[in-house]
Amino acid sequence: MSVTPSIFKAYDVRGIYPDEFDESVAELVGQAFVTYLNAKRLAVARDMRLSSNSLAAAFIEGARTQGADVVDYGLASTDMLYYGVSHEKHDGGAMITASHNPKEYNGIKLVGRQASALSGDEGIASIRDMVIRHNIPSPTSTRGTLSQAQLLDQYVSHVLSFIDTSIIKPFRLVLDAGSGMAGAAAPSIFDSLPCQTTRLCFEIDGSFPNHEANPLIEANRKHLVSTVVDTQADLGIAWDGDADRCFFVDENGQFVPGDFVTTLLAEAFLLKHPGSTIIYDVRASHAVPNTVDRLHGKPLINRVGHAFFKKRMRETNAIFGGEVTGHYYFRDNAFADNGLIPALLILELLSKHGTSLAELLAPLRSRYFISGEINTTVQDMSIIPTKLDQISACYADATQHRIDGLSIEYPDWHFNLRGSNTEPLFRLNLEANTPSLMADKRDEVLSLIRAG
Repeated sequence: MSVTPSIFKAYDVRGIYPDEFDESVAELVGQAFVTYLNAKRLAVARDMRLSSNSLAAAFIEGARTQGADVVDYGLASTDMLYYGVSHEKHDGGAMITASHNPKEYNGIKLVGRQASALSGDEGIASIRDMVIRHNIPSPTSTRGTLSQAQLLDQYVSHVLSFIDTSIIKPFRLVLDAGSGMAGAAAPSIFDSLPCQTTRLCFEIDGSFPNHEANPLIEANRKHLVSTVVDTQADLGIAWDGDADRCFFVDENGQFVPGDFVTTLLAEAFLLKHPGSTIIYDVRASHAVPNTVDRLHGKPLINRVGHAFFKKRMRETNAIFGGEVTGHYYFRDNAFADNGLIPALLILELLSKHGTSLAELLAPLRSRYFISGEINTTVQDMSIIPTKLDQISACYADATQHRIDGLSIEYPDWHFNLRGSNTEPLFRLNLEANTPSLMADKRDEVLSLIRAG
């Protein structure tokens, strides 16, 4: 098939299977990836999507034709693949997944040594150009080898090492794996804790028979929320399809925004490691830097995206970083994101405080009123810089920065507006000191965004 340049995203390669992304493309990406990294030994894993087996086989074939030895970790979560790359010192790794996207999508997440992420700025654009321009070197004379290995036991021990399991209280939990890869490792982890669990959608199934594995969409949380309330559970936890992100609802079934989770996780680390650096993204509630300051940590704001987070964390030796979309990064996890470590840290924090999740969140919910991410479709992405300039001029008396998109700061409210890296969308995140001010300013900014 002819290769569509648009499948090469800011953070991965992704498209509809097989119309935009198929085995022939996966094989070419495998060849180009090895060439870009000059890799001798790669790790590959795949999620549960119905096309992932054949796409993984094609990618592996491409990598081997360029002389790279491949270790196939089989069916695994993305964070397990990251662990394998860093722990086993591979030259790089590829995860066949489309993360939280609907079942008709598939793709590849690519990382280099120590699970350092490739991005559109560093790596993916070079691979795209090699593939599009047919500029991949001829196959090597010596074909790479293929071997199989499993990561589960080592990975489970690694994840559990982040907490003191002896202090975990006997919580009643509802867990929703979304038919995705959380069903691989989560059972072993939660079976080792003194918790009673109700498990939803733990049968790994790439047809997603129950709901899409994207807990950010409210409809996909309905079963989790109702089960938490009906069983009077202490909290609910859900994961996306490749299980590198997790999401929480409290005992009342109320969803916990990612910036509030980041705030709690920052507290968890600063209680153990005072003075540490915490990274948060431009969209986040002021709850994050205010809490980090109060606990004598060092808050650093950062542009959105896992490649940028991991790079900044390495540069600053930050112990933890969090994005509002549920990506949480850990220094002692090769600076990579992980979907199970946050769940364990929240359970540990609740155990230390001896309180419920809603009670722990009450001070944040009473002070910080956030809009959540509001998306506006744009027909032409080229208009975004002009639109940002126009909106910037409307708030000329505000403190402003352009770390990522446009951020506007007033004493009692603030917002970030940025173009999506993956879709034709404007993304607005706004916060204010009162619910009414938040609603008024949200509507005001949206009217400017959507004005013809």
